[in-house]
Amino acid sequence: MKESFQALWVTEQPDQTFRREITEREISSLPAGEVLIRVHYSSLNYKDALSASGNKGVTRNYPHTPGIDAAGKVADSQSPDFRPGDKVVVTGYGLGMDTSGGFAEYIRVPAEWVVPLPEGLSLRESMIYGTAGFTAALSVYQLQKHDIRPESGPVVVTGATGGVGSIAVAILGKSGYDVVAVTGKPEAESFLRRLGAGEVIGREEVDDQSGKAFLKPRFIGAVDTVGGNILATLLKSMHYGGVATCCGLVQSPKLNTTVFPFILKSVSLIGIDSVQCSRSVRQVIWNKLAGEWKLGQLEELATECTLEELPGKIELILEGKLKGRTLVRLS
Repeated sequence: MKESFQALWVTEQPDQTFRREITEREISSLPAGEVLIRVHYSSLNYKDALSASGNKGVTRNYPHTPGIDAAGKVADSQSPDFRPGDKVVVTGYGLGMDTSGGFAEYIRVPAEWVVPLPEGLSLRESMIYGTAGFTAALSVYQLQKHDIRPESGPVVVTGATGGVGSIAVAILGKSGYDVVAVTGKPEAESFLRRLGAGEVIGREEVDDQSGKAFLKPRFIGAVDTVGGNILATLLKSMHYGGVATCCGLVQSPKLNTTVFPFILKSVSLIGIDSVQCSRSVRQVIWNKLAGEWKLGQLEELATECTLEELPGKIELILEGKLKGRTLVRLS
């Protein structure tokens, strides 16, 4: 096994700017943990771009290696649950936020963070999903857990061309739902329809400025990735008993709404957290992504880059110019 490895290294400069470079690190410098993993693939998420830009709300201490996703093979294990050569996936917890992340050839993590790669899924495919796909699947899982079925009515997905949104559209479409995809990119309509959207609408249709407590009922379910007034609009637009899941804040972390949808229409708002989600639920979700929810369009969602190309991709995702999922190839 190598003593050193390549990694993206983000450092804080004297003028409080942040510099990204590919550097050589020693394996001995990795944090403590029972499982050392040789990373084959990672993936780029918006949270990674924030960490790589010095956002102290995501990562407090620098220098730092971002990357909240990693898939690879166990190189060394102090845990009886894993042996060298085992294929595994790590997402969430503190990976790439508070501890050295997946934009590196090696990570070392606690055993409880590690999920065995399920049958039917390759390491590469697992990172096309990554945290975004896991979050999308967790959102659909919660809709179904709250009895939102394909026959219940239309389900809306916001931020539909993004990592979470695009996979949510595809999983819902594959599962037989009537999917309404919301996007600010009208040129992406054909892409979203291929994924499984039955209808594609612009953001302005779900960004109500009227101040009304209710709008005409339109959706029975929602996978919201943006927050803010769009989420408030969706809550006002739900049929009786509707369920909305919330996992993002791209528009705003603030939610200006009333209690009326909840107490007069029995609408439910379900928060989705993929960071501290239990290992048992993680295994259920990954098994679904490898089985009944495995997408035939995975490759259409994916573009691939090397570690050296990653800094440029980080700039693009910050500018909102990436579509689907960006894989980082490390092996």
